[in-house]
Amino acid sequence: MKRRDILTIAGVGAAAAALSGCQSKEDCGPATGGEAAAQQTYEWKLVTSWPKNFPGLGMAPERLAKMVKAMSNGRLKIKVYGAGELVPALEVFDAVSRGTAQMGHSGAYYWKGKIPASQFFTSVPFGLTAQEINAWINYGGGQALWEEIYAQHNVLPLPGGNTGVQMAGWFNKEINSIEDLKGLKMRIPGLGGEVLKRVGGTPVNIPGGELFTALQTGAIDATEWVGPYNDLAFGLYKAAKFCYYPGWHEPGSMMEFSINKPALDTLPEDLQEILKVACKAINQDMLDEYTARNNAALSELVNKHNVEIRRLPDEVLAELKRTADLVVAETAEGDPLTKKVYESFIAFRDGVSNWHKLSEQAYINARSAEG
Repeated sequence: MKRRDILTIAGVGAAAAALSGCQSKEDCGPATGGEAAAQQTYEWKLVTSWPKNFPGLGMAPERLAKMVKAMSNGRLKIKVYGAGELVPALEVFDAVSRGTAQMGHSGAYYWKGKIPASQFFTSVPFGLTAQEINAWINYGGGQALWEEIYAQHNVLPLPGGNTGVQMAGWFNKEINSIEDLKGLKMRIPGLGGEVLKRVGGTPVNIPGGELFTALQTGAIDATEWVGPYNDLAFGLYKAAKFCYYPGWHEPGSMMEFSINKPALDTLPEDLQEILKVACKAINQDMLDEYTARNNAALSELVNKHNVEIRRLPDEVLAELKRTADLVVAETAEGDPLTKKVYESFIAFRDGVSNWHKLSEQAYINARSAEG
């Protein structure tokens, strides 16, 4: 009986070691506390929806891995896999949920088919800006709701960066009225895609790495991606003539780090905290980088490549907003949990909008006024 008990304990320990990403039984040591646990080393896999080392989006997980290794003194090493290297770009969530990889980096709205409420944790048309969504997540109850909708999938979500307000997209024809969107085949995911569909367009969801070819060959008529920094890197200006703003569909696109919860639970408490703090640091770092680099990229697109930057007509924006309000409200009626997220999101948006009218918006308007 003693021998059987010893074998059972050994089997449980081996399973925990495999899930946690320990290199070997010797590296892992005992499963709980003590001096030996403090010396354990772990090797994790992180899968992403972006091309390897892609500027901005793709560099966030790389920087996280470097930061975690340094902060943990090499006890937690994370290997990053770009889209398609280990799993396809749009299967990141499933890979993390199954434990194929301990971590993922992507956008929550890609999982709307299985978790409709997930869309509120990337970006909502005419919703929260980067500063506002960070406030909702960290101090407005958003994080608890996010964890609740992912709990049954064994995934812990954390903010993983923000691109700020995006551009409306690249188009191969002029948009002068809402009629020009009818029949338009456009790459646009999430709730923004549903809004386009309601006004007569055809939304398509394809990975970023396929956008240029799809636009160049005419497989799609238009695409939104991110903004000048990433759009320049993808060379989208070579495939479409017009670039429109503002990014009504994604006013503050928050990325996510997804963590396999059972794997996280195998880590010592200090490594868990290091991982969470590093995610928070990368969330801010990405926003800082996009804010800085979009400036130079916009200048290059206009002055070197002669891109026509155009504002969507007020008529078009007004109709998109009217439709977006309906779409977002209808999405909330799908299930009680989505409605719970929606009500929290809208209440926070309305409250912070009142404040920002007197602060951020009022200041920017004053700064932009003619002298």
